Amino acid sequence: MKILSKIMIAVIGIVSMTLSSCNFLDVDTYFEDTFREDSIFHSMKNAEGYLWNTPKDFPDPGAIWGNSWNLGEMASDEMTARWRTGEFAGIQFTVGEINERNVPGSMNIWHRMYKVIRRCNTMLGAVDKVGDMSTREKQIYKGYVHFLRGYAYYHLLMNWGPCLIVGDEVFPNSESAEYYDRERATYDESVDYICNEFALAAQAIPSASQQSISYFERPTKGAALAMIARLRLYQASPLFNGGDAARRSFGTWKRKSDGVFYVNQEYDPRRWAIAAAAAKAVIDMDQYQLYTVDADPKNPYPLASNVPTAPFPEGAGGIDPLHSYHDMFNGEGIIQTNKEFIWAQISSNVRNYTRHSFPVYFGGWGGMAVPQRVVDSYLMADGRTIHDASEEYPYDPILTNTIGGGGKTLGTYVLQADVPKMYDNREARFYASIGFPGSFWPMNSASQDGTYTQKQLWFSHEDVSGITGAGSNINDYNVSGYTPTKYIHPDDSWANGKGNVKSAFITEPKPFPIIRYAEVLLEYVEALNNVEGSEIVETIEPVGNDTITVTITRDVTEMAKYFNLIRYRAGLPGVSDAQLANKEAFQEVIMNERQIELFNEGYRVFDIRRWGTYLEEDANSSNWRGLNIERDRTNNNNNEGFFEIVTINTQNIRDRIASPRMVFLPLPHNELLKVPAMDQNPGWDR
Repeated sequence: MKILSKIMIAVIGIVSMTLSSCNFLDVDTYFEDTFREDSIFHSMKNAEGYLWNTPKDFPDPGAIWGNSWNLGEMASDEMTARWRTGEFAGIQFTVGEINERNVPGSMNIWHRMYKVIRRCNTMLGAVDKVGDMSTREKQIYKGYVHFLRGYAYYHLLMNWGPCLIVGDEVFPNSESAEYYDRERATYDESVDYICNEFALAAQAIPSASQQSISYFERPTKGAALAMIARLRLYQASPLFNGGDAARRSFGTWKRKSDGVFYVNQEYDPRRWAIAAAAAKAVIDMDQYQLYTVDADPKNPYPLASNVPTAPFPEGAGGIDPLHSYHDMFNGEGIIQTNKEFIWAQISSNVRNYTRHSFPVYFGGWGGMAVPQRVVDSYLMADGRTIHDASEEYPYDPILTNTIGGGGKTLGTYVLQADVPKMYDNREARFYASIGFPGSFWPMNSASQDGTYTQKQLWFSHEDVSGITGAGSNINDYNVSGYTPTKYIHPDDSWANGKGNVKSAFITEPKPFPIIRYAEVLLEYVEALNNVEGSEIVETIEPVGNDTITVTITRDVTEMAKYFNLIRYRAGLPGVSDAQLANKEAFQEVIMNERQIELFNEGYRVFDIRRWGTYLEEDANSSNWRGLNIERDRTNNNNNEGFFEIVTINTQNIRDRIASPRMVFLPLPHNELLKVPAMDQNPGWDR
C-alpha cells in the first residue's frame, strides 16, 4: 500500500507540474479521482456518496452580505455600511477597489465551479458501470448530476456572464497546451446550455410531492423548472436583450473567432413569451402556494377599508399578513413543510448576519443600514404609494410629527408612542422587514434582564442604539437610521452574557429561500406584461417530461390573478385596472413590488443591472439618504437634528461609483493567463 501511495503521489505531482496552467478544470485532481473510479462506481452506495459529496463546493446560498459568493446585498442599492474590509467585498466593489488581480476569495469561485463540473462529467461518464443500480435509479442519478452541473454554470454566469462551456469532456493529460485553450460561449449560448441542463434534470428528478421531507435541501423538478424561469426572464431583460444597457455595457464586445456579440444587441420580443411560459410551467405543477398564517381571532391584523376580505387567496381574509410574510424568514415557520419554498436551505450566514442589525449595546455589530429610498418604496396600508397617499391612510413626511397616546397595535405588532407618523399606516411587509427609528424590539430571550429586552430603538446619536452606544467600535453603528429585520424573530437576542442575561438565543434554523413561489409569480407577471401581440412557444410540460406548445399573450386578467396573490398575502388591495392597462406604468409597479417582496434576499443587485437602471441610479447620492444619525433627537446636548433627511455621510457613499464594466466581476488575471483564447469581460484588463 505504501508503494502504491508513493506511485500515486508521484503521478499527481508530475501532472500538477505539467498541467497546472489548466487547474480551473481541476485537471490535477482528476487523476486522483480516476485512481479511485473503480471503487467509486463499484456500488450504488459509493456512487451516491460521490454525488452528494459534490455540492460541498457550492457556497452557502445565504452568503449575500459578508463573505458573499456574488456581488451580494452590499453591492446593491438597498444596503450599506461603514465597513470596507475583505469581509464586505460588495462594498469594496462599489468603490472601485476590486479588479482582475484581487477578486476576493469568497467571490472567486471559478475554480470550485469547474471542479463541480469536472466531477459531474466524471459521474455522467461512469454511472452506467454501477452494477447494482437499476435503469430508473441511473436516470434519477443522471438527473441530479445535470442539475448540479447546470447550477455550477449558473454561479459562473451570475458572477462573470458568458461561460467557458466544456460540455461532457473529462480532460485527459496527454494533449498539447492548445487543446485546453478555448473561447467563451456567448451569454445566450450559456443560458441555453444551462437551461437545457435544468430541463434534463427536470425529466428525471423527483417533484416536491415525491421527495421525502428528510431531503428537503435537495433540488426537485420544481427547482429545475424555476431556475429555467429565472434565467429566461434575465435573458429577456434590457441588459441582455438589445436594450440601451446592452449597448452601453457590451456594444463593442465580440468574440474574436467569429465576430459574434457576446451579449445580444438586437431586441427580441419573443423572449418575454418564452420566460412567461417557463414560469407558468412551475405554476401549473400545482405543488406550490404562498405561505400564510391564520389570523388570530382575538388579535387580528387590521386591514385597510379597500382590501378584499374574502378568504385568501380570493382576498386577504382569514390570514395575518405580517406573520404570513415574516414567519417565513425569521425561524418561526417550518422549512420542510413550507410550500412557498421551491428550494431552500438552512443557512448559517442568515443566522450570523442578523447580528449586524442589532446595535452594539445589545450584543450586535450594528452597521447594516437601509437607505431612505427603500423605506419610501413600501406602500401605504391601502396599497397607495407615499406620493399618492389617501386622506384615510395619510403619509406624513414631517418626522417630528409623532403617534400620540399609548401608540397602536397591528395584530401582534406594536407601534409605540412617539414613533414618527412617517412610519404609520404602512403595509405589513414594512413592519416585518425594516427596523426604523422608534421601532419596538422585543428581544424576548433576554428577559432575565430588562436592560436588554422590550426596547424602543432610535438609532440617533445619543441613544444606546446609535453612535454613542457603539463606544469604541467606530464602524459598528447604523448610518441611515434604518436596519433590516426580515430574518429577526421577536425572541432573537445577541445579548447573552451582558448584564444578567444568561440564556439569550437566536431562533433557528434560519432558512434561505434559493427560490420561492412569490418570485415565480412575479417573473410570470413581468414577462407577460412585456409580451407583444401573440407568441407561440415551446415549454416543458409541467407534470411530464415532454415539451408542449403554448400561446402567450399579454393577458391582463392572468396578470392580475397572480400579482394579486402577492398583494393579498401582504394584506393589500389588488392592482388597479388603470395600472394593468399601461405596460410601462405596470412595469414600474412590478419593479417596485420586487423591491418590496424580495427585499434582502439577494435579488436586487441583479435586478437593477438586468433592467438597465444600475448605471443611472446606483451611485446617485439622492438614492443614499437617511436620518441624520450624527445628531440627537432632542436638544439636551445642543445637538438636535436627528429627524432630518440627509445624504448618508460616509466615505463608502461618497466614493461609490457605477460604470458599464461593473455589471460583472472581472475574470481573475491568473485564469486568463492559463487560457489565452478566453476574453476578459469588457472594461477590465487581462
